[in-house]
Parts: sequence; C-alpha cells; structure tokens
Amino acid sequence: MSKIKIAELFYSIQGEGRYMGVPSVFLRTFGCNFKCAGFGMPRGQLSTEADEIATVAHNYNKYEELPLVETGCDSYASWHPDFKNLSPMLTVDAIADRCRDILPGASWGDTHLVITGGEPLLGWQRSYPELLTLPFMADLKELTFETNGTQELSASFYNFLRGWKAQAPDREITFSVSPKLSISGEAHAEAIRPKIVCEYEEVGTAYLKFVVAHDTDLQEIEDTVAEYREAGFKGHIYLMPCGGVESVYGLNNRAVAEMAMRKGWRYSDRLQVPLFKNEWGT
Repeated sequence: MSKIKIAELFYSIQGEGRYMGVPSVFLRTFGCNFKCAGFGMPRGQLSTEADEIATVAHNYNKYEELPLVETGCDSYASWHPDFKNLSPMLTVDAIADRCRDILPGASWGDTHLVITGGEPLLGWQRSYPELLTLPFMADLKELTFETNGTQELSASFYNFLRGWKAQAPDREITFSVSPKLSISGEAHAEAIRPKIVCEYEEVGTAYLKFVVAHDTDLQEIEDTVAEYREAGFKGHIYLMPCGGVESVYGLNNRAVAEMAMRKGWRYSDRLQVPLFKNEWGT
C-alpha cells in the first residue's frame, strides 16, 4: 500500500484563490524543491529564520508548537529536513481514515480537498491514484493541488487525472500555481516554467497566484505573466499580499488589491492570517 509523508492534515476553510472561503481538508505533504527565503525581505536579502528555528528543532514535538515566521516561507517545517521527524509516513488508508474523522459529515459533500506542501507534485504523484480511488473518496468533487508550477506531471499521473475527472463530469481539478518571483530568492529560470503549467490546463483548471511584497514587484509580475501567455496559458491571474503574520500582512493588503484592480486581475486575500493568525493547522 502506498504511503505519503504528511506534514499536516487538517480541516479549515480555504483562505486563498479560487476556493477562498470553501470548507476544505488540507493534506500538506513534506518536501519542496525551493526554500523561498526571500519572502518579506528587502530585495536581494534572504531570511535565516527557518534555519535559526531549525537549530532548536529538537525542542518541538508537534506542528502546533512551532513558531510563526515573519519572513521567508511560512510553511518552512514542511520542507526543512530538521523537522522531518514531525511528518509521519502514512498509508493512503490512514489518510482517508483521518479525512473521514475530521470532515463535518459522513462524506465529502461540499468540502474540497487541497493537496499542498511543500511541493505536492514531487515524488508523491505516484501515491495519489491509490488515495483518490479508495471507496471513501468516491464522492469527492473538488480537488486542488497548490504547487509552485515547476513539476511536470508524470505520464501515468497525467492519464490518471484525466480518467478520474472523466468518471464524474461534475468533478473539478484545479492547479493553484504560485510562481516564485525574484523576491523569493529563487532563480527565474528554475521558478518560471510556463510549458509545465500549460500542461496542467490540459488536465483541469489552472491559475497563477503571485505573492506581492512591494509595488516594485508589479513590473516583474507583468513580464512573467507575458511569458506564460506566450506559452499559451489561458487561466486567471491573482495577486496576493505577502505576510505570514498580521503585522506584515496588514502593511500591503490594500495596496495589492488596488494593483489587481488597476490591472484587471483578481485579488486573493489570505484569510488564514486575519481569521486564525496563520496558526499551524489553519
């Protein structure tokens, strides 16, 4: 039976993007190909907060005890190797049982499943077909992968998703793609992979969601969107304010909304910050 290394598995509302406000089960996988240490930092500088916390990682026994960071990746424990002991390997049956336990009803109903990370489209692609074909998953209608858009779908997973969707015409597969700008600290050539995201559109709905730290990011976003459009990408564009804690998030959420309005793009809040203070498990 397939296993997946799980950083978090919880029930909340989706705070971002297309399904903002929708009751959701979040399946956060462990591992990522990026660190995004530049989020919230002055351009060209990198945060060391995650590494500083990692030096005392042995002091933490569960995710709920971990501190939040003001800069850098706010889900650092889902990829930093010093926290891998907090992320168990679970069988797909155990994952389904946990989903059943935390859902408000006996079935999925209006609840949608968000597979996030880390980067959920790394090696775990091989385990998702077994998970999604379990009997308990049969009435799941809405599935989102929150991805950085750099990972190709394997041929077998690509074909599986197309077939899985075809089995129920009202099923929705969404790829919430967060391309990493230079402020993230990641290299453009590695972070911006338009052809891969266009492939996602062959399977379901894809949209781009950019984290904006400053108005100086806007030109880079425009240039990046143009790259995706030239490759054939057709989906919506969302702008979302940077900030994993309220003191940072509140500095630019209105400004980012106004940027989106000027460009005719969509604005995405981050409801988990004002509602839940971005606590782990929300």
